[in-house]
Amino acid sequence: MTPQPRRILIVEDDLRIADMLDNYLQAQGYSTAILSNGLQVVPEVQRMAPALILLDIMLPGLDGVEVCREVRRFSGVPIIMVTARVDEIDRLIGLEVGADDYVCKPFSPREVVARIKALLRRAEGRVGPGTPSHGFRVDDDALRIAWQDQWLPLTPLEFRLLKKLLSRPGHVFSRNALLESVHEDFRDITDRTIDSHIKNLRKKLKAAST
Repeated sequence: MTPQPRRILIVEDDLRIADMLDNYLQAQGYSTAILSNGLQVVPEVQRMAPALILLDIMLPGLDGVEVCREVRRFSGVPIIMVTARVDEIDRLIGLEVGADDYVCKPFSPREVVARIKALLRRAEGRVGPGTPSHGFRVDDDALRIAWQDQWLPLTPLEFRLLKKLLSRPGHVFSRNALLESVHEDFRDITDRTIDSHIKNLRKKLKAAST
């Protein structure tokens, strides 16, 4: 049986850019859907469960940062922020609310596809039994971690951080050690973003424990 193409949700209010991405991604074998208003995103993500979201920051209705924050309340779907803002603060904000990567306008479709493939490689895989560790199970193939048999809604970055923390239970890791654990795949990660992701991990663990 031929596998179904992975669906990419394009959230972009510039129709020229949206059409360019749509055409290029379909030519690469992906299924696509386009939204132009931030208020449409959460219901559509819940309905279609995309493999990945390309999310513009400047959107009518609800901006991309707020959309990302809302999606992260219930889903660990990979998110690539698309922005015309190239300053450090905007990149930092996007990553702090749970985005996994970003591309800056203007960009080449080839670059976007390369980023998508890299994120999907990290996010895909089979669900296996994993190895129990103090109530946790780590499934490296699917990039998932379960607490008390409940899969946590982790982003790829959060998965790497939590896996690093679980590698030495009881050990206190320095920020530099945690930065190194995500440096290979995530750029422009700073102490501030690490602190934010650790805070998010604590919230998710607390929610899973209640």
